[in-house]
Amino acid sequence: MKNNSLLVSWIAAALLGINAAQAAGQPVSGGALTWGVTTEPSCFDPHRSSQQAAFFVARNYIDSLIAKKTDGTFAPWLATEWSISADGKQYTYKLREDVVFHDGEKFDAAAVKANFDFIFKPENAATAVSLLQTFDHAEVVSPYVVKLVLSKPDSSFLESTSNVKLGLISPKALEKGDLCGGGRALAGTGPFLFEGYTRGQSAVFVRNPAYKWGPGNAAHEGPAYLDRVTFRFLPEYAVRTGALTSGQVDLIEGVQPTDAPLFAEQPDFKLLTGPSGASTSFTFNINYTRPPADDVRVRRALRDGFDLEPIVKQVYLGTVPRAWSIIGPANPAYNRALVGSWGNDIAGANKLLDEAGWTGRDSEGFRTKDGKRLSIEVGYPQPYVRDNRDILIQGVQASLRKNVGLDLNLRLITAGEYAKNNANGTWTIYPNTDNPSDPARELWDMLGSKGFLYANISNPDPEITRQIDEALASTDPVRKRELTDAVQKRGVDQAFIVPLFAPSWFLAAKSTVNGLSFEAGLDSPSSAYDFWIAKK
Repeated sequence: MKNNSLLVSWIAAALLGINAAQAAGQPVSGGALTWGVTTEPSCFDPHRSSQQAAFFVARNYIDSLIAKKTDGTFAPWLATEWSISADGKQYTYKLREDVVFHDGEKFDAAAVKANFDFIFKPENAATAVSLLQTFDHAEVVSPYVVKLVLSKPDSSFLESTSNVKLGLISPKALEKGDLCGGGRALAGTGPFLFEGYTRGQSAVFVRNPAYKWGPGNAAHEGPAYLDRVTFRFLPEYAVRTGALTSGQVDLIEGVQPTDAPLFAEQPDFKLLTGPSGASTSFTFNINYTRPPADDVRVRRALRDGFDLEPIVKQVYLGTVPRAWSIIGPANPAYNRALVGSWGNDIAGANKLLDEAGWTGRDSEGFRTKDGKRLSIEVGYPQPYVRDNRDILIQGVQASLRKNVGLDLNLRLITAGEYAKNNANGTWTIYPNTDNPSDPARELWDMLGSKGFLYANISNPDPEITRQIDEALASTDPVRKRELTDAVQKRGVDQAFIVPLFAPSWFLAAKSTVNGLSFEAGLDSPSSAYDFWIAKK
């Protein structure tokens, strides 16, 4: 009971944390902040990165055409206004005329066109091209008006232009080639300039004194309050917690449930939590075209052969909910009809595997057929491992072995190995969350025929890909909701996906750190633009 009471109290404190921060007093300029983060970005260029934990870092130096608000609507940013043609294929943006890139280049319609052209060209290998599947071309209407023309309607496109992946980089910088290493060469328009990067240690950003074009949903105008922000890469949870409690850093993310009582309701610290699963849930994406997972009976046995609820509770101490759909429960598009509809049917899972012919057993107790073990690999890229998600998978792994004799082989791989498997269509199970966006776009990214996972697989399920394509093109919100509900249901029914839990971002900071918030467009910590440090 004591542990439950602690959890309840720190969750309540976290939910109230933003209001407490806002009530801390009048913001002051100056000072430096050190932020301890779990994951070191493998690439700092948002056009090329696919790493969710890298995007809130990129937000400090990269701005977008528009900003997404917490209510799902949009606010001006580098574009002051926008319009959509009646046929849904032309998006026209009127741009600010006072914006300058960090390298001194002028921001204008030609710069926007250069960015979209760059991302769209296959030879540039930009992962952000996944947001431009219906994009046809960009037109410079006038020096500060740009038109983005689509080949067909795309109900997610407005939101895509608020995404950091389509953030704006100086055309002069784009000409330099690979910008993954960051530094001054990566010139955006954001509130901080990229001062430098030391691999394995830190990335440093300094205030952009010329900044006066913050997003319309920011808490202030003008330059950032802080003089300097340093991100320290601290992958070990205990090290990160110790760094904050000892004063070596001012702020950490990825707070573990067991460490939360160190910060909740403590006079020297504050604890905040972001939306619970507003993006996709952490999910097993199963390549249903590769054996043995090409047999729906095997996939369903994997889905139902363990009790997920106690595993999630054990790892996260009741601070996050188990998942029922790939769309998270805080997302308005969440299909609530899936709650309780699958999972934890051990007898049924065993019956399915018997029917599929996996009736033998090897010396370790795993099921076999024709002398071959029933084994499916979970290839988890090491740079993306965070928040004890590998521990969660190990819990599922142990349960499947005990309950049904299925060998769920968790293997931590390099990002390069995953990229190769993805390019060849040979990945098996990919565990991940996707960045928040339009729900149809999220589903397309994970399950669509040209999305992130299935673009290089020749025979994806025609029914689910048809539903996703129709949802993306639909301008009728009722029909679109029917389709996204159907996609979520088919994904679970066919066990193309096995959702695990709905994650949240947990922040802990010194009590003097104020202005902390979460960006709706990323479902992650915001940039440090509104952060300020109170003087003791």
